[in-house]
Amino acid sequence: MVDWNDEVDVLVAGSGGGLAGAYTAAREGLSVAVVEATDKFGGTTAYSGGGGVWFPVNPVLERAGTDDTIEDALTYYRAVVGDRTPDELQQTYVRRGRDLIEYLEADDHFAFQMLPWPDYFGKAPKARLDGQRHIMPVPLQAAELGALRDSLRGPLDTDRLGAPLPELLIGGQALIGRLLWALSTYPHARLYLDSPLVELVLEDDVVTGAIVERYGERVAIRARRGVVLAAGGFEQNQQLREHYGVPGLARDTMGPWGNQGRAHQAGIAAGADTDLMDQAWWSPGLTHPDGRSAFALWFTGGIFVDQRGKRFVNESAPYDRLGREIIQRLDEGALNLPYWMIYDDKEGEVPPIKATNVSMVETEKYVAAGLWHTADTLPELAAKIGVPAENLVATVDRFNAHVATGVDPDFGRGDEAYDRAFSGGEPPLVTIDKGPYHAAAFGISDLGTKGGLRTDSAARVLGRDDEPIGGLYAAGNTMAAVSGTVYPGGGNPIGASMLFSHLAVLDMLGT
Repeated sequence: MVDWNDEVDVLVAGSGGGLAGAYTAAREGLSVAVVEATDKFGGTTAYSGGGGVWFPVNPVLERAGTDDTIEDALTYYRAVVGDRTPDELQQTYVRRGRDLIEYLEADDHFAFQMLPWPDYFGKAPKARLDGQRHIMPVPLQAAELGALRDSLRGPLDTDRLGAPLPELLIGGQALIGRLLWALSTYPHARLYLDSPLVELVLEDDVVTGAIVERYGERVAIRARRGVVLAAGGFEQNQQLREHYGVPGLARDTMGPWGNQGRAHQAGIAAGADTDLMDQAWWSPGLTHPDGRSAFALWFTGGIFVDQRGKRFVNESAPYDRLGREIIQRLDEGALNLPYWMIYDDKEGEVPPIKATNVSMVETEKYVAAGLWHTADTLPELAAKIGVPAENLVATVDRFNAHVATGVDPDFGRGDEAYDRAFSGGEPPLVTIDKGPYHAAAFGISDLGTKGGLRTDSAARVLGRDDEPIGGLYAAGNTMAAVSGTVYPGGGNPIGASMLFSHLAVLDMLGT
């Protein structure tokens, strides 16, 4: 018998995209408690620059005049994900996202707009090269949140560099802000910070609640309808990363410090089955003076070279595909860290990167840390970064020759729509011929782990016997990713978190 300290209809662990489930519960008249492990709401979603979701043929896109179809989107999704995850799960994600947007837009707290973002596998059948499967939240004035403003996790620059909180919320900040704003209108919705879920309570093999360490004290919360685990991944837990074989280091992830995998461990202890536990959402990472390599994209120049001074990858590829190529080469012993971005002086000493997620600090700090180097000639630069001079010179000469033709026969840079998304539709090929020459150190980063508890299409957690565990649901990065080992398009992680937490509550309601 459990001596319950609190009781609600629905308990949601985590305050990122899973807030969509909490909002659904509150709107449908259920009492709901959200327990967040850290001192701020928002999770990894609050760090997202776009806060976008990949939901084909949703009302926002229909108003914009899209000619896409669900069947085309499903053809694309199946082509890139393959049979790595159940077909029913894939169908649910592709087909039901538009229903969620319609549901949210019925409430004036929510507003979305189209943000064209090409699918990440441009050569796959039925890929949309015009980005008509992606939307993002409309910016929101922070003042609308009232007392909740200071409880919203700040952007990465706030958390890591101490930058002031913005007055206008954009991207993931706007999405979380709108969810909190809407939830605050329901008196039967409660939000708790510093309250990690650490254990699930089972009675006759049914989850009836959870133990939460609320402000350091163990509290037993009964959940009459169910528990939704949407507490992010375990990317900040180096021990778990090593246990499951996740490449990279916890210091280089973009997930917030609270993503320690407590919800995963609680689910596993309750009998949940898992999948994809060695997987993450990958990206190249610009290495900063604090030693951390952080997600970076939108390169307007430069090439990557390995320890041999040779180019080894399409630098403009979608970040997860690029990250996976880097990891494969690391595993094969063909690449060492750091690898280097080589660029010239067209934009000065600062690397030609327009989206670093964590802003660059003063140049002299990178130089002092041995992360950025400058030399008058390529052979001199090669000596500074420890690569063979003849190889670096030959690599740059070969690349410059490709630029002259507008085609990269070595790695196909510019062959897909995403490659050209940041270069006005033109091939992203820029010569390296204006001295002095520069090199910037890179590592491997991630946006969080994507392995977790196996679920069915209603977000019910499956046990090791493949049967649902009563009362237990999962979404987001606590759930084994519906996209398997690939990243089909921008907004998949946030979209899955929102949709499956929403579907979890609808299942509790029997709808």
